[in-house]
Amino acid sequence: MSNTSTSSAGKTRWYIADAYLPSCGRGETWEGHESVCVLNVGAADATLDFILYFDGREPIEIKGLKLPARSNRHIGMHKPEMLGGVEVPRDVPYGIEVASDQPVIVQYSRLDVTQPNFTLMTTIPYAE
Repeated sequence: MSNTSTSSAGKTRWYIADAYLPSCGRGETWEGHESVCVLNVGAADATLDFILYFDGREPIEIKGLKLPARSNRHIGMHKPEMLGGVEVPRDVPYGIEVASDQPVIVQYSRLDVTQPNFTLMTTIPYAE
């Protein structure tokens, strides 16, 4: 088996219906966070666009995030510097559409620190 991957595994469009960026824990220093984890096993760099959908407000678009070939990135939705300066509102449910010009694999994870017992949730989004 070869150690070099030129695979085009993955899809170019992914949907996360249950996104939610929790606030900081009550009286704690822990920060709630979530990440869209993207794996590019292909031979070409990928350009990613996100659309964040909300109930009762206009979507937010994040365009042109770069992911090098044969690499992985955890895109912290709580880190505006990873999102081209976009601040995702906390404590507001929303959905995410991830579009890529190359096939990629997407996973979503959220750490909720709003309760004394932290909760980690992770899922593989719907792919098209």
